[in-house]
Amino acid sequence: MGTPLAGAVASPPVPEATPSGWPTLLRRLEFVAYPAAAGAAFTLLALGVVTWLPALAAMGRALQRWRVDGDSRCFTNTLAAFGGYWRALWRHGLLSTAVAGVLAANTVSLLGRSEAWTFPLLAAQVGIAAAFVTHHVALAAVAGRDPDGGVRSWSAGALSLGFGSPARGTALLGAVISAVLLSLVVPLGPLLLGPSVPVLLALSFADPRRHTS
Repeated sequence: MGTPLAGAVASPPVPEATPSGWPTLLRRLEFVAYPAAAGAAFTLLALGVVTWLPALAAMGRALQRWRVDGDSRCFTNTLAAFGGYWRALWRHGLLSTAVAGVLAANTVSLLGRSEAWTFPLLAAQVGIAAAFVTHHVALAAVAGRDPDGGVRSWSAGALSLGFGSPARGTALLGAVISAVLLSLVVPLGPLLLGPSVPVLLALSFADPRRHTS
């Protein structure tokens, strides 16, 4: 009886697995897909005009759950969180909508005039608008991190987050502008990523694990 061939013949060498870039690529795509999903839910909820601020906070909550817990249901989580934030923020949303309307009307009116005194007034409108945007992005992040808080604590936290550091406030405003401009190449990009990317950055700034001023 001879030795079994299976024991005598060496098995063919197994080729080494080549590293694949797919996991890395998919991971990077998450940072576009999930904020875009949250932005889509925000856009849908903001169609009510005065609902944009509670929708922004609800989006912040969904993005925070994705950041911390890995919950990727950003679209449905934004919709689910909206009711609680609407009850807390509807008055603030009405006031903020009125302020935004006045700023827009003043800016359009000043752009149509050529007198020398219109320039400083226009610059003031732009400055107020920049502070307005920064405050509300920070407010969405603070409210998203602390859904059980109230409007006063959220507003105080937003002031600290948005204006406690000039560098941080500038970064948040820059994120709003760059997110809108850079997402122009994507269909509906400014609507999907314009609001979500700055709020995501604000959530990162608000993380106590960060050691930034």
